[in-house]
Amino acid sequence: MLPVLKQDIIEEIKAEKAKVCNIYEIKSKTEEFTKQLFLTLFDKNTDVASGMDELEEQFKNLADLVCFKEVDPCREIWTDFMSKLPAILKKLNKDACFIKENDPAANSLEEVYLAYPGFYAIAIYRLSNTLMEFGLPLVPRLMSECAHTQTGSDINPGAKIGSPFFIDHATGVVIGETCVIEDRVKVYQGVTLGALLVSKEMKNKKRHPTIKSDVTIYANATILGGDTIVGDGSTIGGNVWLTKSVAKNSRVTHKSMDKINENKIT
Repeated sequence: MLPVLKQDIIEEIKAEKAKVCNIYEIKSKTEEFTKQLFLTLFDKNTDVASGMDELEEQFKNLADLVCFKEVDPCREIWTDFMSKLPAILKKLNKDACFIKENDPAANSLEEVYLAYPGFYAIAIYRLSNTLMEFGLPLVPRLMSECAHTQTGSDINPGAKIGSPFFIDHATGVVIGETCVIEDRVKVYQGVTLGALLVSKEMKNKKRHPTIKSDVTIYANATILGGDTIVGDGSTIGGNVWLTKSVAKNSRVTHKSMDKINENKIT
């Protein structure tokens, strides 16, 4: 017989726990599925046929955890998602080549695939974005959190990102749900493409900027707002804070106001 105080605490926890009913197994199984996806697509020693069989089994187990529809269960999404994988892989190979072509520190494609957190973040984004298009609940967001944990880049799977795309260094990059990024865009560490106003009333509205083709955004720049458009071919300098649109081929820089006191103390 448990002490009265302990039993009261247990009952109170049970009552609060019942309000949320989280299944943390979904998170661990999503992590396993994400890892298997990456290995099946990129690891030379992972057989594609057996890898796909393993992915199908993992996906169906996930679907049973996150879907509760008796008709047209979301485990049937697998066939449609699988058919998209060759096209996703082609885009990712273009991304990898784009990174190698634009980063003087990249010595080979193998280095990009194995050692570049920006490439990993882009890969998981493209895979989770496709799953989100099929309406699979929760899993795409958990996949993006896998990449966030490993790379420091937080890319919402709802964003629309063209090809090829380049994230350098990756740490601290944030790309919001309604952000639109066109082709051949380069983004450096610490860049935020976010909302100007954080309010639940903005749900289902465009809150994040549009970045047109051939734009470069340097470290720690912040670009906010659903109406903000960065024109084709523009360069956004480091530490810029931008909340209004700029025309194509613009060059936006941050003017430092730091003042150094060089007076000697005697």
